[in-house]
Amino acid sequence: MSIFGKGRKKHALREAGWGYSAICGAIGLVYFSPVLWIILTSFKTRQDALATPPAFFFTPTFDNFVRVFYRLTSEGEQMATGMGLFFFNSIFIAGAGVLLAVIIGTSAAYGFSRFPLKGNDTYLFVILTTRMLPPIVVIVPIFLMFRITGLSGSYIGIILLYAMFNLAFSVWMMKSFFDELSTDVEDAARLEGANEWKVFFKICLPQLKAGIAATSVFALILTWNEFLFALLLTGNDTRTVPVAMARSMGGQLGVDWGLLAAIITLFLIPVFIVTYLLQNHLLRGVTFGTVKK
Repeated sequence: MSIFGKGRKKHALREAGWGYSAICGAIGLVYFSPVLWIILTSFKTRQDALATPPAFFFTPTFDNFVRVFYRLTSEGEQMATGMGLFFFNSIFIAGAGVLLAVIIGTSAAYGFSRFPLKGNDTYLFVILTTRMLPPIVVIVPIFLMFRITGLSGSYIGIILLYAMFNLAFSVWMMKSFFDELSTDVEDAARLEGANEWKVFFKICLPQLKAGIAATSVFALILTWNEFLFALLLTGNDTRTVPVAMARSMGGQLGVDWGLLAAIITLFLIPVFIVTYLLQNHLLRGVTFGTVKK
């Protein structure tokens, strides 16, 4: 092929690349447009948020974000809304629940993968069935258990509950990652005198950072958005943002869309930050075993 032919081929590939990028960007914009609209609404006044047709050009304001945490009393004084506590509750409860589920799930997955028992598949299926049940089916017995044990409205109760519901997902996810690892290095370490704890912590876990990151992110998203258990099993001091968000929607003047959009925008930030920080491991985790690093 001549030099000119190679040049034309590179130019065609470059143009095709730009075309694919434009198509992907347009599709991404369509998918992101609802989130973008919520973010824009959070900077609108009440009049702009209710404007018909929708106001695409407006003077931004930060009043909605201030009103998330403070409101004016009838005397004109600022009073805390308690939303700061609810954001802390969501971060603490979701973080602790996911951490506990991933720790226990990773340990159990190692056992299922490296020391399979007779009827191993049956045990795994039984574990999975706990995640198949919709929350509304088990809410009555769980509510009664919380009442009897005194865990209703406590941090410990809701954290243990979230950890339990994420445990099945964590075990299945992490077992698939353990199954993809080669056991040659582990066997060599055992021959050198390493016990199972050293094999687990020194050999297996360093290779599974991507899998742990992927499992943690998916479990965090499931826990972060959970509403039913948080509504019925948390108290005023342990209430999470989804419950507080639902209770802030009503009012004498209808839904305050600017305020609601501001709460949602702030609620999205922690998940975006965690996903951004773990993005390198996340992509590797969801393609583990199919794409070589």
